Amino acid sequence: MSEFENLVALVTGGSSGIGAATARELLSRGASVAVLDRNPSSEPGVLFCEADITDVESVTAAITRVVEHFGRLDIVVNNAGIGAVGDVGANDDDEWRRVLDLNVVGTVRVTRAALPHLLRSPAAAIVNTCSIVARVGVPQRALYSASKGAIEALTLATAADFVGRVRVNAVLPGTADTPWVSRLLDGAEDAALARDQLTRRQPMGRLVTADEAAYAIAYLASPRAASTTGTLLAVDGGMGGLRVPEAAR
Repeated sequence: MSEFENLVALVTGGSSGIGAATARELLSRGASVAVLDRNPSSEPGVLFCEADITDVESVTAAITRVVEHFGRLDIVVNNAGIGAVGDVGANDDDEWRRVLDLNVVGTVRVTRAALPHLLRSPAAAIVNTCSIVARVGVPQRALYSASKGAIEALTLATAADFVGRVRVNAVLPGTADTPWVSRLLDGAEDAALARDQLTRRQPMGRLVTADEAAYAIAYLASPRAASTTGTLLAVDGGMGGLRVPEAAR
């Protein structure tokens, strides 16, 4: 039997980057996969549900459609999110509300709507995409870091609330080679220098790939990880824990 056979997984933000890689990984391991995103998914074999996670009615309708289509829901991957650049004074109140509404409250909306279905599953799991910047201070990421710090705390609190019924974990990627990072680099005055700086702050000397993050998400979602809950798994090339001189790399 395949690892995820007969299980249904939902991936938010699943049309690109880490979300798309996660959808592929779960499909390859036998799951039925639904993707919630504002942009269409190009991944064959998934059920695409257009949804805006800043809107509770949109989220509720999408999850209802998933359950009606597959008959169940076992796994939720809260991956949808947006970035933000700048120090604490760089973004106005509206931008803080916009990012926190999507990254934090959006995760709450999806989790809240999915819980009644997850609580009926014998293999219920939630995996949140957090970030290593929730733990490591890096320049020009105040708002984004704050949003991911909230996801870290939310993961642990939800794991405690539903222990024994729903496993709740998070993956903390380092700087990942995703479309958002590519757009960030495209907007830099010197894109090559900006990429070099992002790469050099990772002890392994390269960016994390979307597939590497997806593999970690699949591990935490797997019924084989039945005793893993309240875990914050770093997939960061050593960024969070290592201090390696450049000459040693």
